[in-house]
Amino acid sequence: MTKLDTLGWLTVPARRHMSGTEKTTALSKMQYTSPLHDMGYIDLISSTVFMGFAWVIWGYFRKRRVSSVLKNLPGPRSTSFLYGHFGDFFGRHGTEFNKEVALKYGAVCKMNGMLGRTVLYVSDPKALHTIILKEEHIYQESEGFIAALKLIFGPSLTSTLGEVHRKQRKMLNPVFSVAHMRNMIPLFYGVSFKLRTAITQRVAQGPQELDVLGWTGRTALELIGQGGFGYSFDSLTEDSQDAFGEALKDLSPNLQKFDHSRYFISLFAALGPAWLRRRLVELVPSKDLQRVLSIIDIMTQKSIEVYQDKKAALARGDRAVVQQIGEGKDLMSILIKANSAASKGNRLSEEELIAQISSFVFAGMDTTSNSISRILHILAQRPEVQDKLREEILAAGAGENISYEDLNKLSLLDAVCRETLRVFPPVTGLTRVATKDSVLPLSEPIMGLDGTLITEIPIPEGTELIVGTMGSNLRPAVWGEDSLEWKPERWLLPLPTKVTDASIPGVYSNLMTFLGGKRACIGFKFSEMEMKVVLSVLLSTFRFEESDKPVIWNVGAVWYPTVGSESNVSELRLKVSLLDARKA
Repeated sequence: MTKLDTLGWLTVPARRHMSGTEKTTALSKMQYTSPLHDMGYIDLISSTVFMGFAWVIWGYFRKRRVSSVLKNLPGPRSTSFLYGHFGDFFGRHGTEFNKEVALKYGAVCKMNGMLGRTVLYVSDPKALHTIILKEEHIYQESEGFIAALKLIFGPSLTSTLGEVHRKQRKMLNPVFSVAHMRNMIPLFYGVSFKLRTAITQRVAQGPQELDVLGWTGRTALELIGQGGFGYSFDSLTEDSQDAFGEALKDLSPNLQKFDHSRYFISLFAALGPAWLRRRLVELVPSKDLQRVLSIIDIMTQKSIEVYQDKKAALARGDRAVVQQIGEGKDLMSILIKANSAASKGNRLSEEELIAQISSFVFAGMDTTSNSISRILHILAQRPEVQDKLREEILAAGAGENISYEDLNKLSLLDAVCRETLRVFPPVTGLTRVATKDSVLPLSEPIMGLDGTLITEIPIPEGTELIVGTMGSNLRPAVWGEDSLEWKPERWLLPLPTKVTDASIPGVYSNLMTFLGGKRACIGFKFSEMEMKVVLSVLLSTFRFEESDKPVIWNVGAVWYPTVGSESNVSELRLKVSLLDARKA
């Protein structure tokens, strides 16, 4: 048999024997056949499925211990022993339940996972500091969850732990430096100008109702494509659909359908070799699961194609790189060069480099585009704030290409972005698992169910915790009694000492939105610059107003809007019109 490599779910011929074109062609034409299928051992497959299921159940219960303190913590009553609170918390209609858990039961709240498993929701700043920074080596993403991410993206920064993660982070940190952000800002403006032209063509004859999320999503994909990989996914000039972009857009909603089973799926992800997992998944008669498999195949194929194009240009020399989009200043060009210059022990494998592509695009596309759309939705509801922000942007010339430093001097624009990311963090379902017994200190006592005060919480090995992003960002004890209100002006004055002294371990503005520590979002500066450039160009050209379509924001891996609560299509419809310069 031919030796095989794996990227995510997809099994491909060994790369070292094939050219870039051959690899892409082989990938697109490949028909997977497992050795079990060749031999017709259906009974063996059935036995494997049974043993795998038994292994999953055993893995679920083998470390299930609950201390008396955990039992004494307040929390909502569960209505389902099978799914616990997961269906309510991770389900798309779980907005109000998320707020209830974040704010009603205290800074550490007890929830039920599947089959009665105890899960803690933690928003206490001192406890978060312990989880994210002080004892990060104890509170890690579960191996099963990491294995599940690896199935989707391959061995990328998001799907590795320990020394492998440390090595990747060390290589990637300089790539996302402020110096590189400065170099890329003209590229960001160039893409945003294309967006402006595309929307102008559609509203030239008068106000039109547009799917703003569709346009910000396409723009975010093109920005990460050009800025990240020197690759164009979308010209933005036509109503075209890119298979890669559509696959990435569909990934979160399709994965969300399995959120209630996330623990069992993560255990399954560590079951046997990749080819066996692939075959078992292909046997499941589920359209939703097969759609996820198809999405992963498309992502893997495009990632290989992008990498091979970049590698070939670098091999041809500097002139070939300069002729590419981004002129060699994109993140992947910088990464490949740095990787080649690194010592053998610090160098990333080709598989790791390819895995970063889908991972970066997925992490940067929906989060940023949905946040931009959320801001435009809020500004459509608050025309007075929209007008005031527009005045600042026009006065600075920020809609027509200014420097990175000057863009960051726009105080109201910065405040609008920070406040939106505080009140409406796009990701709220990040988890950690205690790898050994530990103790969580608290910044203030919690009243137990029996009336006693709890000042610290013993955490048994295997306990799952949800990082309380929303709870931390909205905590009245830290942010004040108006913490639930969207008030950008709070950022125009020095932050209260309760905020600055809370030691919130977030990497961005005393918030947990981009997490913190060794697993903080590495691209948060990239995302921040993207938001500011796109908003500056759009608001200096167009006015945004609410349409008559009801907008519902749904819980997901990344929160997303739909028209009404039952629609399965991610979209945000706003009325867009060209700005009348005489009234601006």
